[in-house]
Amino acid sequence: MTDPVTASFELASERCADLTPHVYERLFAEHPDMKPLFVNDRTGKVRGEMLYRVIETILDFVGSRHYAVGMVHAEVQTHDGYGVPRDVFPKFFAVVADTLRQILAEDWTAEMDAGWRRLVAELSAIAQAA
Repeated sequence: MTDPVTASFELASERCADLTPHVYERLFAEHPDMKPLFVNDRTGKVRGEMLYRVIETILDFVGSRHYAVGMVHAEVQTHDGYGVPRDVFPKFFAVVADTLRQILAEDWTAEMDAGWRRLVAELSAIAQAA
């Protein structure tokens, strides 16, 4: 059986070719202080690469967990250097979840919701401990 987080990504990919603009629109609406950090990303390629790495990390975390925990620890440190507050860093995972929930609308299931809530809580705890 497919993990509900993975299933949400699979279903969203059928409806949305690129999550990047949707995720970052939500991020900047919820955390406008993050937008200036992307001033040099005129084409959106940096945002796309970041989201790709986040999705890979999430899929590893809900799967085999080969590297996800270490990746979150490393990225917390890296983002400290960019001026991203430690309390904001893990909120990105919730932004991804909320974006998927919006895209999937009536197809967002209780299992997906529970899976994402668990995931966000676990990843947030890992990020705070980094």
